[in-house]
Amino acid sequence: MPEKWGISPPIDYSSFWGHGSRLRYKGFCLPLLFDMKKITLKDKKDASLRRFHPWVFSGAVADMDAPPADGEVVEVYARNGTYLATGHYQQSSICVRIFSFVPTDAGQAFWTQKMQQAHYFRKKIGLPEQPKTNCYRLVHAEGDGLPGLIVDIYNGVAVLQCHSIGMHLERAKLTQALLEVCPQLEAVFDKSAETLPEQYARTMQNGYLYGSAAPRQVLENGHTFLVNWETGQKTGFFLDQRDNRQLLERYVAGKSVLNAFCYSGGFSIYALRAGARMVHSVDVSQKAIELTMQNVALNAPFEGHHKAYAQDVLHFLQKTEQTYEVMVVDPPAFAKNIAKRHNAVQGYKRLNALAIKKISAGGILFTFSCSQAVDRQLFYDTIVAAALEAGRQIRVIHHLNQPADHPVSLFHPEGAYLKGLVLFVT
Repeated sequence: MPEKWGISPPIDYSSFWGHGSRLRYKGFCLPLLFDMKKITLKDKKDASLRRFHPWVFSGAVADMDAPPADGEVVEVYARNGTYLATGHYQQSSICVRIFSFVPTDAGQAFWTQKMQQAHYFRKKIGLPEQPKTNCYRLVHAEGDGLPGLIVDIYNGVAVLQCHSIGMHLERAKLTQALLEVCPQLEAVFDKSAETLPEQYARTMQNGYLYGSAAPRQVLENGHTFLVNWETGQKTGFFLDQRDNRQLLERYVAGKSVLNAFCYSGGFSIYALRAGARMVHSVDVSQKAIELTMQNVALNAPFEGHHKAYAQDVLHFLQKTEQTYEVMVVDPPAFAKNIAKRHNAVQGYKRLNALAIKKISAGGILFTFSCSQAVDRQLFYDTIVAAALEAGRQIRVIHHLNQPADHPVSLFHPEGAYLKGLVLFVT
């Protein structure tokens, strides 16, 4: 790896394998020095870990040395005593989230190495030294071998969001790792209070782990957006739609466009700058509409070409007389878990049937689901049902995904949460 990057390539762990309380490396047997509680799995419940899937479900556990505390680092073993993995324990259906498949003390050097690996990957895909884009995802949970952790970079500010107690307890080490890997950072902000388990989160507040910074403008593909990580949704901006926003530019010149569930106006700005004749932005949140208007003004006046509506999207679609040549339907997750999947599917069907009815003949629909519980095939089948209800003939132009800085581990397909379709409606 070029030395100017200031990081080392990822360690090759292929020479390591564990057995019992010993670690074998290139034929030598070394004692393990790590004093961690041990979780033993039931017979035939270790197959997923041997395939490097990073979750241990509570039903797979046979024995524990002693009940671990939420967030404690534990080692996981097969019934025959073979070491399998190390991860964070949490009393829930997913009781261990694995961050290493070789023994580790989970000390500072370990977390710095993991951060280096994530940074190295972003370098390989053309980030973060992209002159027209200075916001991107540095860590994407299981996709980077760090389940429960999100880190987004916004023009010199890192926003850390933890979804597990274990990762939140590591936040001081993670901050130090970030500063070693990205020494140009001005601030690190912890935005975890909304994503941690409720009882634990009650005792926590969002705040700066290093430095401080005011909301600032960022660049995405040369477009300017104001990001407020302290008060905004998620970490402040929906970075996962970057490539799909750029794709929209192909289809909007001279067209009328609806951006439904617009949030901060990402698709709207791309459409306006690509020459759309008219763009309507709709979101139920007045705060989102105000942010959209700010972002429109940052990019150009676009006088007479843009209108924004603080309305419920379904109500707007039911009442409007306007038809559109291009529509973007990007709702929030309708299903947070499998139990709510049926209701989510009905919601996606109803929403998309209305959208398809309102699009002009020859129109193009960008439609999305970010619900992890709704897989790609189920989403596709739901859009088929919506098209049948609307009575329109439709062809598929594109199947859409999350961008490369939101990687999906080959061994954890559940990480592919964002799915979308671009449809030609006749």
